[in-house]
Amino acid sequence: MASSTLLMAQAASSNATATSGGDLSAQTAGMWTTVAYYTVLIVLAGVIIGIVGKILKVYDLTLQIQGKKGTDWNKIMGICFVVFLVLGLVGVYYSFSVQGSMILPAASSVHGATLDTMFWTTFGITVIVFFATQILLFGFAYRYRHQDNRKASYVPHNNTIEKIWTIAPAIVLTILVVFGFLTWRQITNTVDAKGEPASLQVDLTGHQFAWEIRYPGHDGKLGLKDYKLVSGTNVLGVNYKDRNSFDDLHADTLVIPKGKSVRLNIIAQDVIHSVYMPNFRVQINAVPGLPTYFKFTPTKTTDEMRRDLDDQTFDYHLYCNKICGGSHYNMQKLVRVVTQEEYQTWLAHQKPYLTDQLKKELKFAGINPQPSQEQVRLALNN
Repeated sequence: MASSTLLMAQAASSNATATSGGDLSAQTAGMWTTVAYYTVLIVLAGVIIGIVGKILKVYDLTLQIQGKKGTDWNKIMGICFVVFLVLGLVGVYYSFSVQGSMILPAASSVHGATLDTMFWTTFGITVIVFFATQILLFGFAYRYRHQDNRKASYVPHNNTIEKIWTIAPAIVLTILVVFGFLTWRQITNTVDAKGEPASLQVDLTGHQFAWEIRYPGHDGKLGLKDYKLVSGTNVLGVNYKDRNSFDDLHADTLVIPKGKSVRLNIIAQDVIHSVYMPNFRVQINAVPGLPTYFKFTPTKTTDEMRRDLDDQTFDYHLYCNKICGGSHYNMQKLVRVVTQEEYQTWLAHQKPYLTDQLKKELKFAGINPQPSQEQVRLALNN
């Protein structure tokens, strides 16, 4: 009975493998069929345009042989430019109205509001320049098309125009760059305006294909790490010669309190990853051997965002924004912004990173995994 069951399971597995392989082959064949279809359409369209062009050319030569005036191609091309401009503006309107509705909601962090202001300022300036230049470009192509009764005039140089299109963009770009630089300094500054460090420090470690999250314990300090100590039981390589490591906590969800400055200490263990939390306007690379960090202050709890968006399924997320391998899509974590009271309650229920297996290994290595007196005092006070 057991052997027949095993044979049935193996057969089912073989059938599933064959089916998945067949599906993959069918998908690949379908993809190449689609590519071939559109390639043929493009080639066919080019051939048709070429044939129509030759017919019009023959027709134009026929008129000239008969002593008649040929086709005014300059006017036709001018009209084509105007038509292209109109179609382009319709496309821009469609993009703004349809794709524009997919934009992220307002930023949920202090620095994010500044970034949004900078973005919309830059967007407004570039949109004005875009419309002005495109309308002038295609409008002039029609207005100043060649006409037999008009002679072209040439302006080889104009100092005033040169000054305008050099100085004006330089001033605008300088202002934008300065504001961006000052904002970036605020983000990368290790202390806030009062000279105080971030209220909370959290370790984020990326590897294929997950994020590891480590919180400080009652002492509020994260212990040191050493990549040489990475093992099956010590995934992060936490160094337990540093007594601050003994009460560090492991978490599956990134939970942060509203209104508190949070510093993410970021590292990658294998390839380049990227910490990306779009609603907070947070993004920075996680680079192997080069620790980075990002400091921000959340301004809306998850519940407040759900009310604002009228979406009870909304959640903040932490993503990897670098394609780091075949299972890149798995690199995401749930992020919750809560009140300070809810944060303290949640923190009290988190498990220590120092597991029983790690304690055994440390004792074997001659390290006593016991908290210091200060850590015990803090634990009792909390």
